Amino acid sequence: MNAQILPVAGAMKGTRCPKTRLTSDGHTLTVTDNAGGRSASLSPASLYRYDYSVDGSGKRSRTLTGVAALDPDGLVMLDLPGDWHSPHLRNFSAKAGIPLVDGRNDSSARARRILAARAPGWQRFRGIPVPRTTKWNKALSVCAGIAGLGLMVYLGTIGMWGAWRSVSSLGRFLLEMIEAKWLMVVFSPALLITRPLLTGMHRWQAGRGAIVGPPGGPYLRMKSSRRLSVYRRTGVIAEVPVEPGTSVLLYRYDDLSGIFVLDPAGAPLLHLPGHWPPAALHRFTERNGLSLAIHRIPRNEYTTLATHCPQAIP
Repeated sequence: MNAQILPVAGAMKGTRCPKTRLTSDGHTLTVTDNAGGRSASLSPASLYRYDYSVDGSGKRSRTLTGVAALDPDGLVMLDLPGDWHSPHLRNFSAKAGIPLVDGRNDSSARARRILAARAPGWQRFRGIPVPRTTKWNKALSVCAGIAGLGLMVYLGTIGMWGAWRSVSSLGRFLLEMIEAKWLMVVFSPALLITRPLLTGMHRWQAGRGAIVGPPGGPYLRMKSSRRLSVYRRTGVIAEVPVEPGTSVLLYRYDDLSGIFVLDPAGAPLLHLPGHWPPAALHRFTERNGLSLAIHRIPRNEYTTLATHCPQAIP
C-alpha cells in the first residue's frame, strides 16, 4: 500500500514550502527530504500533529506546527516541522494504517514535553534548504555594518532620525524576503559592537558558573534563590522552583543526552535535551547550591522521566 502527502507551508507558518515527501508500505513509513538529500524508514506506532506557541522577539509569539512520528512508548522517532494540510494528512494516516493523534488543541507545555522525549536515533527533517554561507559573509557584514553606521550618523547629524528609522524598517522587511540575514548589520549597525560584547559577557558569566548554556539559548540562570530560569535571546521561556535538595541530572541514554532538573523527591521538573558540557554544569550547580549527578540511564527510567516531566524545551 503506497500513499503520499505534501505539506502546504514551511517549517513555520509563512515560510517556504518544504520539500518533504511521505510514503508508506504497510506500516513502514518512508520520509524523504528532497532539500537536504536525506531519507529515513521507520515503523511508528502513531503520528502526532502538533501546534504550539513559543515566545518571539519583544512581546510577540510564534506558532510552531508539524508532525512527529512516535514509537510505542510515546518517544519521538522523527520530527517533521511544517504546516501540513489536514485532509491530506488524515487520508495518508488512514491508508497507511498509522493512527493520527491530533494534538493541536493540546497545551504548549504538553506539546513541548512530547517533542522533547526523543527516541534513540531521533532525527528532524525540515524539508527546506539550509542557507548557504560563504567565507566572505563575515567580511561583507562588517563592511556593511560600517556603511550603515556611517549612514545613520550622517542622517542623525542633519536631524533626519525619522528617515533612518524608515530606511531601517524597510530594510528589515526586505531581509525577511531575501533571507540574507547577515546583512542585518546594515540596518542595525549597533550589532557590529553589541553582539561581540554580549557574547564575551556570556562567556565570562559561564566561566564563573553564573549561567550555563550557549549564548543563543537555551541557557540556565538562577534568577533568585527560589527560581531556576531558562533563557533564550528573547528572555525567560521557562522557570522551575528551587527547594533544598533540588538536583540536576546530566543523562546519557543510548545516543541521546540532556539534563533533567529534579525536585527533592526525584520527580522531574524540567527537561532540556541536547549537549551540556559536564564541567560547565559542575561550575553552575556548585555556585548555586544544587546537586549534580551524571549517569547513563536505562530506557525505562528515561521514558518515565521524559513523559512525566511537566516542562520541557524541545
